[in-house]
Amino acid sequence: MKRILLLFTLATLTFSSYSQDKSVKWYTIEEAEKLSKQSFRPLFIDTYTDWCGWCKKMDQETFTNPVIAEILNSKFYPVKFDAEGKEAISFFGQTFINDGKAGKAHQLAVALLNGKLSYPTVVFLTKQDDKFQVSPVPGFRQPKDMEMLLTYFADRVYETRKWDEYQSTFKGRIE
Repeated sequence: MKRILLLFTLATLTFSSYSQDKSVKWYTIEEAEKLSKQSFRPLFIDTYTDWCGWCKKMDQETFTNPVIAEILNSKFYPVKFDAEGKEAISFFGQTFINDGKAGKAHQLAVALLNGKLSYPTVVFLTKQDDKFQVSPVPGFRQPKDMEMLLTYFADRVYETRKWDEYQSTFKGRIE
């Protein structure tokens, strides 16, 4: 009986540590900014709302994929950002609030999405020639499509190739 209990405990610990390694480590926007100043990686900002069904679907189907989680955790500082949140956020020396001037949207959401409030929208905050580039990409993405999008930004392919060209030649790990 003790052997069975020990075996069960070891299997549970192994499984839980394996599954923890396969989930996305989400940061707050402030944490990601601090980390990027210490060691730069692009920020990946998942801009969502609580009422958005497609946002929930992307959480369940896309962000749980081990390939997606591995890319996000190793190549980006991934952020979950509630576009209708009420808290004040300091980001790169500016404070953003939700003052109600854009309906329910937070000022930071308006800025990141260039005023085009659509959910879900993922935002890539990259650096090129020491300047930050904000690239919002609206809409739900299946894991295979998200892998292509992530590698396009993680590997800085956008600096040398157009999206259409990259898309036509991309070979990912997700079937």
